[in-house]
Amino acid sequence: MASRLNNIQALNNLAQAFEEHRQKIISEQRPQTTSEQRKLTPSEPLCSVHSEKLRLFCLDHQQPVCLVCRDSRTHKDHRFSPMEEAAEDLREQLRTSIKPLQDKLQVLTGRKEQFEDAAAHITAQARQTEAQIRHQFEKLHQFLLEEEQSRMKALREEEEQKTHNMKDKMATVSRQMETVSKTITETEEQLRATDISFLLQYKSTVERVQRCPLVEEPQMEPGALIDQAKHLGNLDFNIWRNMKRLVKFYPVILDPNIAESELILSEDLSSVQSGQRRRLPQNPERRKDHIVEGSEVFRSGTHSWDVLVRDHNKWGVGVSGHVQTRGKTEPGGWGILFSDGKYSACSPPDTVKSLSVRRSLQRLRVKLDFDRRRLTFSDPDTNTDLSKFTFTETFTHGLIPVLIPYNNIPLQILPKDVTVNV
Repeated sequence: MASRLNNIQALNNLAQAFEEHRQKIISEQRPQTTSEQRKLTPSEPLCSVHSEKLRLFCLDHQQPVCLVCRDSRTHKDHRFSPMEEAAEDLREQLRTSIKPLQDKLQVLTGRKEQFEDAAAHITAQARQTEAQIRHQFEKLHQFLLEEEQSRMKALREEEEQKTHNMKDKMATVSRQMETVSKTITETEEQLRATDISFLLQYKSTVERVQRCPLVEEPQMEPGALIDQAKHLGNLDFNIWRNMKRLVKFYPVILDPNIAESELILSEDLSSVQSGQRRRLPQNPERRKDHIVEGSEVFRSGTHSWDVLVRDHNKWGVGVSGHVQTRGKTEPGGWGILFSDGKYSACSPPDTVKSLSVRRSLQRLRVKLDFDRRRLTFSDPDTNTDLSKFTFTETFTHGLIPVLIPYNNIPLQILPKDVTVNV
């Protein structure tokens, strides 16, 4: 009987051992639960003073503490928060703190793209200007070689200088982007850390975010683009002496750096017409309306220029400037407008007067006597004055010729007759 009982007990022990072995295999094969994973994680940091688990966060000292710290003299009358709540609140504060950095990074990225576009446009301007200069010099033959080389050198120096300036700005933006990006990356890594690790590093993280400077991004200064008017304006006149029959002198040169993206200027910068919108750098000088200005500002003396207007269905020709009135500087100017077959004279402040013109104008002459404060519009084909103005306003920066094309038919500044003495 005893032997039988012993056999039964041995079988029970064997079955129990088999079941334990089976459960162990099943346990190893199934995924670990969150609680089981926590048991496998490294032990959490302990209080450096009491060697107890850090369970609370002191709001006054901004640091994790244990339960013994809470009751100690050091934290008397302090405010405490559960670790989870404190971590969530401070995470939200840190997210708010890096928001200006993220916004700044976005602005810097856009500004870098703007400078990259401007640098590419400068190169394109330089290449286009170079091609036009070469064409002019080919017409004027070998004896102009020295002048050609001189002007090419000036163009390349300006291109090098202004491209280098753009590269400096891009490098500055890149450095700022790198600093801001690094701060954001480090901060976002800290935001993903465990609560205790996040809270332990919170102070240093905030200080790092606050140390990251929100400096003002570089701006594009006026005159950043290639001064095509300087290189191309009156080019043939400036190099002309013995080949005057090949030379044309334009009393007004249009400025391509001012014209908005729908205005197309001729290669010699003497005419303008409407066209398809192009992508151009938004440099400070560029206008946003349908007006193109001359490259030279008239501040004294007598000036005259003829504009080929033909029978356009709509156009405008005149001068503009900034008027000083009652302590304020406001835009102003005078001009002749043609619309719906009718001519009108415009003068400040917003005065429009109908003109009686017997025959359709093919050319319009503008004569400005700045010192005597007189401006005259006339028909040079009939030598008939259309409108005269005497201005009393003070123009703080002089007067600038303007053309307003409304279609794809060019408005053109006509060349003057060239003599030896000008």
